[in-house]
Amino acid sequence: MRLEQDDFRPIGVKISNPVRNSKSKSMMSSENRAHFSASCSSLRRSTPFRLAVTFGVLFVVAFVFSGAIIYHMLRLGLGRDVDQSLSEMNSLIVSTYQPGDTEDLINTLNNYASFQSTSDGLYSLTELAGNFAAPRIPNGVYTVTSRDVGLKGHERYRMQVSTIGPYSLVVAENFNDADEMLRIVLVSFEWAAAIVVATAIGGGVFLAVRAQARLDRVANTMNDVSHGALDARIPISGNGDDLDTVAIQINAALERLQRLVESMRQVSADIAHDLKTPLNRLRLTLDAAVAGNEQQADVSALLDEARNESDRINATFEALLRISQIEAGARKERFQAIDIDAVLSVISEVYIDVAEDAGQSFRIAARAPAVIWGDRDLLTQMIANLVENAINHCPAGTRITLSLRRQEDRAILSVTDTGPGIPAEERDKVFRRLYRIDKSRTTPGSGLGLSLVKAIAELHSAEIALADNRPGLRVSIAFPLMPEKS
Repeated sequence: MRLEQDDFRPIGVKISNPVRNSKSKSMMSSENRAHFSASCSSLRRSTPFRLAVTFGVLFVVAFVFSGAIIYHMLRLGLGRDVDQSLSEMNSLIVSTYQPGDTEDLINTLNNYASFQSTSDGLYSLTELAGNFAAPRIPNGVYTVTSRDVGLKGHERYRMQVSTIGPYSLVVAENFNDADEMLRIVLVSFEWAAAIVVATAIGGGVFLAVRAQARLDRVANTMNDVSHGALDARIPISGNGDDLDTVAIQINAALERLQRLVESMRQVSADIAHDLKTPLNRLRLTLDAAVAGNEQQADVSALLDEARNESDRINATFEALLRISQIEAGARKERFQAIDIDAVLSVISEVYIDVAEDAGQSFRIAARAPAVIWGDRDLLTQMIANLVENAINHCPAGTRITLSLRRQEDRAILSVTDTGPGIPAEERDKVFRRLYRIDKSRTTPGSGLGLSLVKAIAELHSAEIALADNRPGLRVSIAFPLMPEKS
């Protein structure tokens, strides 16, 4: 049996169809080309690429323009040097002439001619001396070639023609050295221009691709956010440039947006949960009033109860609306310089009797002048909410203390009590809207008091913290003080 080379195949290896492979490769190649074409098209339309191309073109144009000026100035400078050399040589030769005596003139001219060939320089005194026979040329300075003066070759000369007595003196210097220097400069400039163009294009494309990649990350992040991924953030390169600054600001805005959306979700859930009971209670009260009315019974008490329940529900919604307005900064236009100590005086006058009626004691332990930038009405309501919260949730015999002290550039307002306090695991939750801890659900209230306190504190750029007073609760709010006038 004859074995061909194709018969030797490794066991278990599947021989693929070359036609199918060819089609697959063709399809992959087409997809790659399409993707590459789309990427190039997107890059060409991008602002960073257009800016890079614009600045690259401007840089190249400026380089070419400055190079042209330098070349022109060099050419003029070399021409002036050659003309000056011709003028000095001509003056030196002319100085040897005396009227009626041409011997020194002829010797000088022949000496110059003997040291140089016609390819280096030309010297001629009409039919008397020199290394070539000059044609009749009017006096002046010219740029001529070998053929112009009847010589062979392709040399270029700078020629000066002048008159000495009855004779015509011709002195010329080879201009090829200057031309060669200009040619070298021109070639060097062309190479430099090519390098500059390549660098400008390559660098521009590189910078454009990097900038576009960072902008694409911004666009992708915003696209993720628009599709619900509120935790998406723009990567920071760490360069500290303007794009990093914009990314940091956008991330901060996204952070605030995420907190706001989560807060809205929490509020919606809290409203659905906490207002369901009073609404059901209102519905039952109204149903009882309707049933009683049908039986000709007195339903005035039921109607009063329904009205009171409706008022409580309205008060809850008004408090929610007020918190939202404060968090939106709607009251900042009413800000002015406020001395918190003056606000404490008002609180003390109002609540000292209320605390005594509840069998509690209320006093101001420490006071200090502290001027901040804020809204007097909101600050009054904030402190009043804290004092009322202590009065409503603490038993008789509780001591409630209000104090104000200065600490460096801040004013520290504290409201303390010796009541049951708030468990450590509940302290972060009590600032949520409509949240009430289990032991306070039997007392009147909507669970919005501390939410309002926190909203007012944040509006005034203050920091609020809850701590254990051992026993009881300590609420501390740190306000930034206004700088004192010097």
